[in-house]
Amino acid sequence: MITDNANYLWVEKYRPQRIADCILPDSLKNTFQEIVDSGELQNLLLSGGPGCGKTTVAKALCNELNTDWILINCSEDGNIDTLRTKIRQFASSISISGNKKAVILDEFDYANPQSMQPALRGFMEEFSKNCRFILTCNFKNRVIEPLHSRCTCIDFKFDSKEKIKFASKFMDRAKFILTSEKVEFDEKVLAKLIVKYSPDFRRLINELQRYSRSGSIDVGILSEAGDIGVEELIKAMKGKNFQDVRKWVAMNLDNDSSHIFRKMYDALQDNLESSSIPPAILIIADYQYKAAFVADHEINLTACIVQLMMECNFK
Repeated sequence: MITDNANYLWVEKYRPQRIADCILPDSLKNTFQEIVDSGELQNLLLSGGPGCGKTTVAKALCNELNTDWILINCSEDGNIDTLRTKIRQFASSISISGNKKAVILDEFDYANPQSMQPALRGFMEEFSKNCRFILTCNFKNRVIEPLHSRCTCIDFKFDSKEKIKFASKFMDRAKFILTSEKVEFDEKVLAKLIVKYSPDFRRLINELQRYSRSGSIDVGILSEAGDIGVEELIKAMKGKNFQDVRKWVAMNLDNDSSHIFRKMYDALQDNLESSSIPPAILIIADYQYKAAFVADHEINLTACIVQLMMECNFK
């Protein structure tokens, strides 16, 4: 067995192949298991945050239903030409197994809403006897309404009441991965990492693989994976110190952008004059939305901080 981290991405090596093996809230898992048990795949629109299992579920459904499938990443190929060539060629041919085919359109909220998305409506109807479509997205409001009505829409929501049970399941999965890869670990440290990255478990597995290169997952990595501190950032913003702002951004860019924006939002009350808080919220909300599709996250985050620094009054 090849175990070289440089040649293996753990998120692929340990990706669940069956719905029963996916770590999901019971309500979601039961919904997908019912689809498997029925033997009939539907057109699906799966929405939710990054790393929560949408693509894994799509692949597992196709595997369990013995369905021929292709995956198109719409952040790279979300244009009308992809629909007319790759997808048409695949959907129009007959499956070797005789079962229906499936097209997984990953990150479909990046698909062109003026060309590819409207055209997909006709494709769903034209190939309905032979092919099903599974769309995954982070932001379902960026998928046109006519496609919502042609799909079964399922939101990957994680109820706070299930968090402990959910985290426990992923603790077991993370321990299995680390044990399989012969990486020593401290369970308390592992628990803190799960709390930090949940429910983006793709990010957690990637981080575990990165930290494993030191030989163990122990308390020594917590400073590297520590919580996002905005104290230095606030100090730099108050002093209009652009160089320190850029350094802070570079140091924190590995963190999830949504967590960074949330930390900035939480710090407004204590650090801004009351008259500056409403416009600051609008600025943060604007750049958080842009973060979903910008090419360079560092520039986007830096631009947000600079606008806050220049337009808001600090205490």
